[in-house]
Amino acid sequence: MNTTLNTTTDDLADLAFWTQPSQVRLAAFARLRELPEPRFFAERRVPLLRSGTGFHALVRHADVVEASRRPTIFSSEPSVSSPQPPGWVRHVFGEAMVDMDDPRHARLRRIVARAFTPRMLAKTEEDLRRTATEIVDDVLARRPRDFVAAVAARLPITVICDMMGIPGDLRSEVHRHVDTSTEYSGVRSDVLRALRMGVRNASALMSLQRLVIRLGRRRRDEPSDDLISALVHANVDGERLTARELGSFFTLLLVAGNETTRNAIAHGLHLLSVHPGQRELLLSDYDRLIPTAVEEIVRHATPIMQFRRTVTEDCDLNGHAFRRGDRVALLYVSANRDGSVFTDPDAFDITRSPNPHVGFGGPGPHFCLGAHLARREITVIFRELFTRLPGIRAVGEPEQPPSNFDNGVRRLGFDF
Repeated sequence: MNTTLNTTTDDLADLAFWTQPSQVRLAAFARLRELPEPRFFAERRVPLLRSGTGFHALVRHADVVEASRRPTIFSSEPSVSSPQPPGWVRHVFGEAMVDMDDPRHARLRRIVARAFTPRMLAKTEEDLRRTATEIVDDVLARRPRDFVAAVAARLPITVICDMMGIPGDLRSEVHRHVDTSTEYSGVRSDVLRALRMGVRNASALMSLQRLVIRLGRRRRDEPSDDLISALVHANVDGERLTARELGSFFTLLLVAGNETTRNAIAHGLHLLSVHPGQRELLLSDYDRLIPTAVEEIVRHATPIMQFRRTVTEDCDLNGHAFRRGDRVALLYVSANRDGSVFTDPDAFDITRSPNPHVGFGGPGPHFCLGAHLARREITVIFRELFTRLPGIRAVGEPEQPPSNFDNGVRRLGFDF
């Protein structure tokens, strides 16, 4: 394999890299995996929106997994996002659970986990099935042409709003703010555009936080059978979520839980359309094969392509030396195509087993809290679609926004 890097097309810190076709990017990751050590990429600073000078790219599966297992050394603080926001963002919005280390992360995770009672999980499953049925009803009635708007985007945000207990008259507002909050995702080459979209993003997140904080205050006095009520009344060793923590958790759930599942569903339909043999195999024994199919969709698509970590002390990682203060990028999108772990890694194989992908993050305390819900959403919606719309298929290629963070799908044509 040719391991020579092209300094123009292989610069992971440049938007130009992430606007290239997927196969070009995957080839670059393959070259990076062949290098003797993780490569460092310098980043251009964007005033008010980005801090930091660059990162070391962890592209091998073993390195991503090992760093994930050592959270005290490869820290999620101050931020896992890319680009890293400046410190003022934390002071304005509070800290998301994903940007915390233990013991603060463990405390919040305990409180949230305690709120997910068996009764609430059963209600969520019921809501999910009902929503999937309603979505397919509407597809049959209206015959829309954009799969993202009609199905992939609608399912997770509706399920999350049902779970949180967002009143019907507020849902259009929530949808609008979520869409705006995800417009600025990843690197941008135009500084003025980055600043403008960053302001819109921040305003949308603030609106979402204010909305749920108001509902939280109401639920403290008038509890209901929803997640907001459970969170504001959850008591773990005398601790409850503060109003600010509730707001941060809600925005994380809406943005992360919505975007990742929506993108996995959209990529899933496209993959099953361009691999008709795999689709036929899945439909031949759906209940047996859908668990491994979901894992392969998540591996192949990798909805979240990377998270960042900050090195807290001089250390060695699989023979690579890092210094305190270094920033590293856990490139899940590359680790999930590592040929030393996955046979024929670029193939889409719904029977792949074992499948130790890192599409929900690496092992350790930051493994995705919503992985089970995401798996259920993908399972239920495809069962409903393939049962009632057996001819459903993607038409054309997904329309994707440029981003180094979300493997997003803005639009996907479909027919049935």
